[in-house]
This record gives sequence, C-alpha cells and structure tokens, in this order.
Amino acid sequence: MGILERNDKNGVARLKMNAPERLNALSEEMLAALQAEFDALSNDSSIRAVILSGEGKAFCAGHDLKQMTAGRQSEDGGKAYFQGLFAQCAKMMLSIQSLPQPVIAQVHGIATAAGCQLVATCDLAIAAEGTRFGVNGVNIGLFCSTPMVALSRNIPRKQAFEMLTTGAFISAERATELGLINRAVPEMLLEHETMALAEQLADKLGSAVKVGKQAYYKQLDMPIEQAYAYTGEVMAQNMMHRDTEEGISAFIEKRPPNWEQ
Repeated sequence: MGILERNDKNGVARLKMNAPERLNALSEEMLAALQAEFDALSNDSSIRAVILSGEGKAFCAGHDLKQMTAGRQSEDGGKAYFQGLFAQCAKMMLSIQSLPQPVIAQVHGIATAAGCQLVATCDLAIAAEGTRFGVNGVNIGLFCSTPMVALSRNIPRKQAFEMLTTGAFISAERATELGLINRAVPEMLLEHETMALAEQLADKLGSAVKVGKQAYYKQLDMPIEQAYAYTGEVMAQNMMHRDTEEGISAFIEKRPPNWEQ
C-alpha cells in the first residue's frame, strides 16, 4: 500500500492519503503523490468526480514539521528548500481547482494548517461531526500565510483573521456556518454522504461541469460587468455542444438524455 491510494467506481475516483502515523501530513512525498494523481485525473474523461480523504484518526495535519526541520540543514538555513516546498504545495493546490472534475474533501478528526488549506481548496467538503479545523501555525511562531490564501477565499475576512492570529480550532458546525465546509454529518454516515454527493455530480454531463467549474473560479476575480460578459460567452459556447442540445431536447420530451460524453 502506497502513501496515496486510488479506487475508482461509477465515475468517482476515491483518493485516500495513507500516512496515518504522520496524520497524513503534506510531506514532499505526499505532495508529489497528490500532484501525480491530479495530473492523471485531468486527462481521465471516465472520472466525473473526485473524493479526497485521509486514513487513520485525522484528515490532514498540515506540513510535515519533522521533515521541514531537517530541511534547515543547508548553507542558507533552508530558505531555498522552504521556497521549493511551498511552491510545490501551491502547485498541488492550484491543480485541484484546475481539474475538470469537482473535488470533494471527506474530512474527519482534524484538518490543521495546510490540511485546513486543503479543505478550503477543494470544491466541496463534507465533515464528520466532531471534526476540528484550524490554521494553528501562529502557536509555534509560523504564521499560516499560504493556508491563508484559500481560507480567506472561503470564509469572511474577520473570521479568517481571527483563526489565523489566535491559532484556535473551530468545530465542524462553525465551519459549516462560515462556509468552510458544505455540511457536517454523523461520523458513521460520512463516507455514505460523501459518496452520494459524488455520484450525484458524476451523473451530470462531464463537459458541462468542466466548463462550469473553470468559469466559476475565473469569474470570481472579475468586476461584475466583466463577469457577465465572460459567462455569457461561456454559456453561448456551451449551447453549441451536441450533448447540451440533446439534454435540452430530452428535458422537453420528458425522457433521459442520450449523452455521448
């Protein structure tokens, strides 16, 4: 069994981080494994949705601090190593939002620092009741600056700043209220609820979801007038797809669509 497991079923790819002894920390090896799978998924039209989970008692505890400490042992005190590590992490996070498929975080235990960043980066997230979320680096003198990027794009700015500066945990219920996760469910139902959502997404026209996901993130950074102009063009292009025409005809004729993709 490797550091990252993949299992495909019914158009859904299940990725499980498998380093429970390190609380699925985002080590260099874990980052590389995730990057490789996301790169592979970007060209896999048979997969319509992705679930990301963690083995053991935690979803992800952030970067591997022991590995980072070892990285200091260089002439420049580790600066080049750290720059490379955070660039590697940023590339992996950006790959999630670049994927054509929606990515769902299936979260339990704790999601801290870069682990909380990972939840915030995924398109959707479902957590077990009792899960705790935090960007706790400030407690050890390391402000969670890169996790801040995803966190501050998920929840209101004052609440994000409070989490970043206090290093305090929030509950799954509070994470739902703030919009960090979609919902919290009983732990015994976590896998079932996450798979149900993934299968619901996988049932949609893959090309339409791909277009929509790309447009969703792109328009967020635009002024509203530009966003309407851009998304209007996206919808016009979407209407030209054969499968979109078939989907509309099927709806009008009250029958299941016969999609090619």
